[in-house]
This record gives sequence, structure tokens and C-alpha cells, in this order.
Amino acid sequence: MKIKEHFQTITYHRKLVREGCFKVGLYWQGLTHDLSKFSPTEFLVGIKYFQGDRSPNNAEKEAKGYSSSWLHHKGRNKHHFEYWMDYTMPGTSDQLLIGMKMPVRYVVEMFMDRIAACKVYQKDAYTDASPLEYHERSKRVKAVMHPETIALIEKLMKMLAEEGEEKTFAYTKKIVKKDRRERLKAIPGLIRELFGK
Repeated sequence: MKIKEHFQTITYHRKLVREGCFKVGLYWQGLTHDLSKFSPTEFLVGIKYFQGDRSPNNAEKEAKGYSSSWLHHKGRNKHHFEYWMDYTMPGTSDQLLIGMKMPVRYVVEMFMDRIAACKVYQKDAYTDASPLEYHERSKRVKAVMHPETIALIEKLMKMLAEEGEEKTFAYTKKIVKKDRRERLKAIPGLIRELFGK
């Protein structure tokens, strides 16, 4: 079991996500990102299946046919599009499960998560195109992810690949600020709706 190696990997990953989130104004999400990885359900799988160049969840899935760690993780971390999967109502869609639109702040955290994961696993081979290249190999997500969510994450990854981290993070900070303003402006209406006034 690779306790030290897994601990160092998830701690470094969290550090990279925190730094990215802080640069765009997502302080709370930067601090709390992936804390469930320290839970016994996830950490014990991580040390058992640690390899260093990919997620231990994939190795657990290969060995058991499913990943208990991943099922636990995606149900507790809103920056994963799988958290936002829901069943459809009869007669509304041919699909049983569809992706709900993710709030902007979680799409941005997902973007930072993808960057950090690529940096952790690819090490010196990482480029600003790495997250987009990884995403393009995962084409099946388009079948289930909400169209607006996929449009935003792809826009950010393409901008990163073409224009670099500094410019992309500056743009991302603007959309985070705009989203925060819109959510704050909506609060009085939500209160009126809740209390019927």
C-alpha cells in the first residue's frame, strides 16, 4: 500500500486546484476542493490502487467492475458533472438519465480540477493543451453532459490551449464575478418566493 505516495498526490492536486480557484475568486471552493478524498471510503481505495500516473479509481474499476471510491466521490463533489445527473420524467426524453445545467462556479472548479489532474499525472509533459486533449478523448461525456455546461468547459479549455493560463484565468475571473453578482441580485426574489411576499 502506498500511503505516503497517495497522500502526497492528492495533497499536491488540492494545492494546484486551490491556487487556480484563488486566482479566479473561488476561495471557498479552493479550500474545500476534494476533501472527501481523505474519507476512509476514498483514501483506502487510493492507497490500495495507487499507480501515480492515473486515478486509482480506474484501477479499482478494472479490478472489481465498479469503483466504490468514485461512487462516493462524485456524489459529494459538485464540480463533477456526474453529480448533476438526474433521471427524466416519463414522456420528456428518450434518455433515462440526463445532465442538469451546472452552476458556473462548479464548471470553473471542474476546469481547475482538469488542469490540476493533468499537471499531476503528466508532470513535465503537461502543456496548456493537455486538459483539452484529455477531454477530446472522453467524447462520451457529450452524450450526457448538459449542452450549456459542455459549451462553457470546452470554451475555457480551448482558450487555455490557444491563449495560455494567464489570459484564460483573467477571463474566467470575470465570468465568476458576473455569476456572483447575478446570484446576489436574485436573493430578494428567492426570499419573496419562499415566504410568499
